Amino acid sequence: MSADSPSIMVRASYPICLAETVSKSGQQSIRQLLDLLPVNDTNLKHKTDLSKPSLIIKNMVDGRGLACPMPLLKTKVALRSVVAGESLYVVATDPNSQADIMAFCQQSLQTDAENPLSLIINQATVSDSKAASDNQTKYSVDTIYHFIITKTDSN
Repeated sequence: MSADSPSIMVRASYPICLAETVSKSGQQSIRQLLDLLPVNDTNLKHKTDLSKPSLIIKNMVDGRGLACPMPLLKTKVALRSVVAGESLYVVATDPNSQADIMAFCQQSLQTDAENPLSLIINQATVSDSKAASDNQTKYSVDTIYHFIITKTDSN
């Protein structure tokens, strides 16, 4: 899987590429969500000489607004289309999803899974969103849990 160099982003100190198979609207959604993650300024200065291998995001699971166990179930289904070396980007708003996905990835490492899962990014961000109602502006704070899961080669 290849990705164009303009789509390389550095978030949470990892260079991230979006696979060509991700739709344009999917790429836009992923970029907006990844923009919530912190940026490592040191890596940004040397985009052409990144020491860490790029994470290639093949697909995204949008579990925002879904209650447990739906984000995990959608993640399991989406991982079927991800091969070794590729990553799945998962976002959720249910706090239980953090424990569920961490345990799921850890379990894959402890069993003799063909392609164990590596939880590369596990981070919560808080975003403020404005919603107008009756001439008043209300602020709602949403915690979004971000996960980038990579299938690794068992060899």
